[in-house]
Amino acid sequence: MKKIVNIVAIFLVLFLSILTTEIYATPISSIDVTTDKETVHPGETITLNVKFGEELGAYTVDVAYDNKILEYVSAEGGTANDNGTRIRVYFFDDTGGSNPRNNMSVTFRAKADLTTSNPTDLSVTAEGLANPDASISYDDITVPIDKSIIAEPVYVDYSVNLSYTGDIIVNEEKDMKLTISSTMGKNYEHTRIIGEATTPSGATAKLLAIDGQSLEHDIIQSGWGDASGDPIGGKDVVKELAVRGLFNQAGDYSITLKLIDRDNSDAEIASQTFQISVKEKATVTVPEEKPIEENQGNQESTETTENNNEQNNTTNINETQTNEKPETLPQTGNTIYLSIIGIISILIASYILLRKKD
Repeated sequence: MKKIVNIVAIFLVLFLSILTTEIYATPISSIDVTTDKETVHPGETITLNVKFGEELGAYTVDVAYDNKILEYVSAEGGTANDNGTRIRVYFFDDTGGSNPRNNMSVTFRAKADLTTSNPTDLSVTAEGLANPDASISYDDITVPIDKSIIAEPVYVDYSVNLSYTGDIIVNEEKDMKLTISSTMGKNYEHTRIIGEATTPSGATAKLLAIDGQSLEHDIIQSGWGDASGDPIGGKDVVKELAVRGLFNQAGDYSITLKLIDRDNSDAEIASQTFQISVKEKATVTVPEEKPIEENQGNQESTETTENNNEQNNTTNINETQTNEKPETLPQTGNTIYLSIIGIISILIASYILLRKKD
């Protein structure tokens, strides 16, 4: 009999223990985890809010985070402790239930050196949940409640540019440069470049480029890049491609170049349209050589001959005057002798006359 009484007492204690646990350890009615934004940029803050479905006199809430992306700023609703990857917020109403809480929050800041998109989670768990007078304990939240966010830089749209110098001539290849750039480009794993052309009637346009395997591609016909796409993105990203334009008719062309996302049904990331004027090749006109008229030639020849004759005549005359000797020399010597004899005769005659008078 005594043995039976002991067995009954044991079962009664077990029953009361189970009954007490079922009454006082109950699930909390609800818990709502939200953030004030879904995307946070470098240097900006983001706040995680936790709302309990009950007024609580005690709780301990853990919020796990990625310290490569976020840094802890502050907490509201209890005493906070940061171990580098987890914020623990502890609350206990030491007034005996007159100052319960039904919410708490933790604020983080996105790190300044982010250059890519970083999806991440803020994970919430909790324990030690009790009502204001501690008469009811609630089940611990052991399965994390995750709130997904994205920490990323402020992206700048990609620009597409096609540049060249000088005129574009019909059927002559023109060196061009295709550039896709951004000071802070969003990251895409698989992108391609495609082209479209609007041409004059019957005309064709080509943008030719050679890949790493020395294969030539026409961007307008088949696009550019690996069939599965190439990555792009980051700070001060610049992608340059040397191309050659070839147009078979003169006129105005419209070329549209696009960067597309292969992972998103070839959605357009960026595009730009370029107006191109193609000119005919300039022709050089050679002036016709006019024949010299016969009369004019004869006249010029006659004038030349006459001039030469005049020169020759002048030369001959000078030479004749220089070389010709006079046949009779002037009689300068006899004339002088006769004058002297005359004077002497006069003087003698005068002397004789003077003597006779004496």
